[in-house]
Amino acid sequence: MTKASKYDSKTAEEKWYKYWMENDFFTSVPDDRESYTIVIPPPNVTGVLHMGHMLNNTIQDVLIRRARLKGYNACWVPGTDHASIATEAKVVKKLQEQGIDKNGLTREEFLEHAWQWTHEYGGIILEQLKKLGASCDWSRTKFTLDDDMSASVIKVFIDLYNKGLIYRGYRMVNWDPVAQTTLSDEEVIYEERNGNLFYLEYPIKGSSDKVTIATTRPETILGDTAVCVNPADERYTHLIGNTVIVPIVNREIPVIADDYVDVEFGTGCLKITPAHDENDKKIGETHNLEVIDIFNADATLNSFGLHYEGLDRFEVRKQISIELEEKGFLVKKENHVHKVGTSERTKAVIEPRLSDQWFLKMEELAQPAIKAVKEDIVELLPSKFKSTYFHWMENVRDWNISRQLVWGQRIPAYYYGDGTDDFVVASSVEEAVTLSRKRTNDNTITEKDLRQESDVLDTWFSSWLWPISVFNGVLEPENEEINYYYPTRDLVTGPDILFFWVARMIVAGYELRDEKPFDKVYLTGLVRDKQRRKMSKSLGNSPDALKLLEEYSADGVRVGLLLSSAAGNDLMFDEDLCQQGKNFVNKMWNAFRLTQGWEVDKQLPQPDYAAQGIAWYRSRFAQAMEEIEDHYSKYRISDVLMASYKLIWDDFCGWLLEIIKPAYQQPIDAQTLAEVIDLFEDNLRLMHPFTPFITEEIWQSIHNRQPSEALSINTWPETGTIDQDLLTDFELVKEAISGVRKVRKEKQISFKNEIDLLVINNENLSSAYDELIKKMGNITSIKIVEDQVAGAASYRVRSNEYFVPLEGNIDTAAEIEKLKAELQHAQGFLMSVQKKLSNERFMAGAPEQVVAMERKKEADALAKIETIQSSLTALES
Repeated sequence: MTKASKYDSKTAEEKWYKYWMENDFFTSVPDDRESYTIVIPPPNVTGVLHMGHMLNNTIQDVLIRRARLKGYNACWVPGTDHASIATEAKVVKKLQEQGIDKNGLTREEFLEHAWQWTHEYGGIILEQLKKLGASCDWSRTKFTLDDDMSASVIKVFIDLYNKGLIYRGYRMVNWDPVAQTTLSDEEVIYEERNGNLFYLEYPIKGSSDKVTIATTRPETILGDTAVCVNPADERYTHLIGNTVIVPIVNREIPVIADDYVDVEFGTGCLKITPAHDENDKKIGETHNLEVIDIFNADATLNSFGLHYEGLDRFEVRKQISIELEEKGFLVKKENHVHKVGTSERTKAVIEPRLSDQWFLKMEELAQPAIKAVKEDIVELLPSKFKSTYFHWMENVRDWNISRQLVWGQRIPAYYYGDGTDDFVVASSVEEAVTLSRKRTNDNTITEKDLRQESDVLDTWFSSWLWPISVFNGVLEPENEEINYYYPTRDLVTGPDILFFWVARMIVAGYELRDEKPFDKVYLTGLVRDKQRRKMSKSLGNSPDALKLLEEYSADGVRVGLLLSSAAGNDLMFDEDLCQQGKNFVNKMWNAFRLTQGWEVDKQLPQPDYAAQGIAWYRSRFAQAMEEIEDHYSKYRISDVLMASYKLIWDDFCGWLLEIIKPAYQQPIDAQTLAEVIDLFEDNLRLMHPFTPFITEEIWQSIHNRQPSEALSINTWPETGTIDQDLLTDFELVKEAISGVRKVRKEKQISFKNEIDLLVINNENLSSAYDELIKKMGNITSIKIVEDQVAGAASYRVRSNEYFVPLEGNIDTAAEIEKLKAELQHAQGFLMSVQKKLSNERFMAGAPEQVVAMERKKEADALAKIETIQSSLTALES
């Protein structure tokens, strides 16, 4: 039994987490119980704990700890994602600091540096999650570049390729010039930015006329290969078939006609640059236009950039606009707000680029995943995100799965010739030799004649297999673990990766196992600051997660995060919420200390009022449990916490402990204490998923427990029986007690002074509760009366009226003067309200809700005046 007066969260957190780990409480192996599985959304191996991680993982921990208490074989699989772009950028930066150029390293040398960096810095976030209390099965920790995980990715790639679903194509892609790799459409974030619209004049060959074209990117004129107009636009039909001269470049290009051109936008003429715009590329293919790529991989200009060669695209934009103006080609420049695609990872402005890439056909694969969500086989919570999901999935484009990086799973394609189609896909170079010989009928091909694809696979191509691959379900589709743990139960993640990850996992589940990967997807909101701004390093509005844990305790932060975090709604984070959480933790600790501080007399019988209080709390607990179970079934985790919070703070601490508390320096009977401790333990079971450390600390302090009796692996409290009549009676009892206390406070009657209480008992409340009311209000006697009592303060509880005689307890004359002043003020306020309500102009022009508010003020003032007058009458009679 602990005697510490103050709860030491730091010591408790270190002690109990070590205890849980040493006793393997979080370890799961298949057995005869029903499984309850959650796979963690794997954070980047480069990551450190931030507010979004804390919210997401707290919710997962609540669900998994509750499942453990409810008797499920709970398995929470942790792990990290290799994060190709982010990690490679970190490694390149470190190499630069050491004076090493990535381009001067072989692939193997760079990978050696990358693995060294990963071993040194990777996985830090998982250790930080332990400080939050995350009860993952750490023995199952996976990394998307583990040997078996990579082998799974390669096997899936080969299988999909052999099915004809993966292909290599020359396509326009999103190019990140900082990371120097392609991105999928979903990795491009569109931002509204201020820019300019440049109006340029192109001379018409053989004429003094010119055609004006508007563009936001004047630097790309260096790659123009046509000017396009709408064939129905009478302004330009005479130009179709002519040629114009590109300014500065002096290249002749044709004027072509295509329905794509919007006659209402700009000047109705478009410059066509097939190498640098998706729509221009399509027009170029239709009209067999030349393709001129003016950019290097880093978005500097190449030799087609003439005297701008080697300069960055944005610097060229500045300089070429000046040159165009000086040479008379720039007619005007206007401010223009437009959407600019940026890289989700590097924030660089995306450059459309033509290149050979690997793609996965998605339209056919998406159909089972659409059906699963449509029929709630996989349920999205909240359901408002279904429309977003369907919009993406029903308009899905082929997935660009190749990345021009080193860090990641290397695409298992082997080239035996110089042509883009001269390759085979194989799981090993030995197999590639066999396949190449068969395809070419050339048995002289050896390993030295083959060149493996240098691109790696998109990181999401490994994480879309996550719920399957963590149980080795790709390499061994019928192994015991995949059959036991899959499908998983719940996925907790953010809506920002609903398509990146969630939708693709559903696709993979049906393609690889013809089965959903999880039952439900709980989509959290974003954590924002009090000004509703998204938290970010650049704004400096994101608190240090580890400092929060240190200052407010892990339990306090968990409670603070979940107090106002409804599914799908953004959380307006305020550190005051964490302080509220910390206060709640201390409240539970102080309640425990209170019960442990009472001396026990085994000879004392249990008082009736204590038995009543305990019976009431049992029924109140059952009522709360029914509500809580309903919230859990609907994944209203914030509502679960609030219901539990109020039950313990208000009902258990605020009422039950006060009811059963013995008089000062008096002992308590053994039966009451034992029953209250049992109820306290039910509270601890209920709160454990939210506050694992303080509940385990109190649980273990109540009794000396064996590891098998630890709270973390105990049982969920039973709902019990609700006695509605008792609950109804007790609400009346509580209001009666609160009324007495209010009278004491208002009339400044010391709680040490015993008083009488008289009641007109219209509610027929049983006298069996009298002892309880007397104890809680320090009342000498309770008497039933038929009429109003003179010289008493009164209050109403429903139709009951209670009277507290004031003679001898207060200064009557002073109280009369006080009441007269209150009456005068209330009457003055009533007159001002009634004056407004009698004003015809006000009544005719005021909104309905404003008038309703004034009528409520009138009613409240009349009621207050009546109460004051009644009290005055009683005192003056």
